[in-house]
Amino acid sequence: MNMRDRQSAFIARRQRTVLTPEGLALPFIVGSRSARIGALILDYLILLVGTVAVTIAMAYIGLPLREMEGGDGAGEFLAVLWTIFWFIAWNGYFMAFELGPRGATPGKRIVGIRVAARPNAAGSAGRLTPEAVIARNLLRDIELFMPLILVLMAPSGAGGPAAMAATAWFLIFALFPFFNRDALRAGDLIAGTWVVEAPRTKLARALSVEGGAHGASEVTGATYRFGDEELSIYGEYELQTLERVLRDNQAEAMEAVHAAICRKIGWTPGAGDERAFLEAFYAQLRARLENDMRFGRRKADKFS
Repeated sequence: MNMRDRQSAFIARRQRTVLTPEGLALPFIVGSRSARIGALILDYLILLVGTVAVTIAMAYIGLPLREMEGGDGAGEFLAVLWTIFWFIAWNGYFMAFELGPRGATPGKRIVGIRVAARPNAAGSAGRLTPEAVIARNLLRDIELFMPLILVLMAPSGAGGPAAMAATAWFLIFALFPFFNRDALRAGDLIAGTWVVEAPRTKLARALSVEGGAHGASEVTGATYRFGDEELSIYGEYELQTLERVLRDNQAEAMEAVHAAICRKIGWTPGAGDERAFLEAFYAQLRARLENDMRFGRRKADKFS
């Protein structure tokens, strides 16, 4: 087996099919363990550099203040401010980025992975919820930080048996992703999430707002135009789902999505021109959502 065949087999082992709430079967590829480790290292480097830079800046500001008459109060205030900043940075960094529409921290985006809702036993999955993101990140303290502190104390003997127990604890959680097929860590298992690949694939030119907004079909010549009321039904989550369907270009999936959208907006679905309809709807929906964002209005999904 050559290198390309081995790579294809490796990807095939990580491929999963998930049913969306609309009943569409979409393929996903579970993020590799090496990608997750690389993303974690990158994120911690970003956090470390950012917090150290802010610490140096605050020290540069605080030292002259302490030398001034009555500067002790200002110095204490900066110390409290630094403590609050450090706590928010190290605890809120992952949550803030994973709660965003991309579902990924900068480290995850660099290596091409993102957090998503894990499918249930029936194979269907909903959208990523704030509760799930918060749960998976709160577990990181128990999985990593708490035992790591005791592990670092183990060589000095300061922690005693507790440090040795923490070492075993740390190793169990660190190796947990290697003992399940979806590379889940304990936080994923509790929160109902997983990490999947999010390749940086650009849509074809036909899907751009400029090229597709007019909705003219090359097959039938029909022009599809949608009103604000029809476009307001869906949000960013549905736009991303439609983008994936168009990229995969599977006839059955496009027919199912075409029929679902027509039912939702009150159109009578035809046949044979599904892609042109979906390209027009995608382009006009994206243009509408982008225009709303310029005015500070965001619609995460159809339930918003």
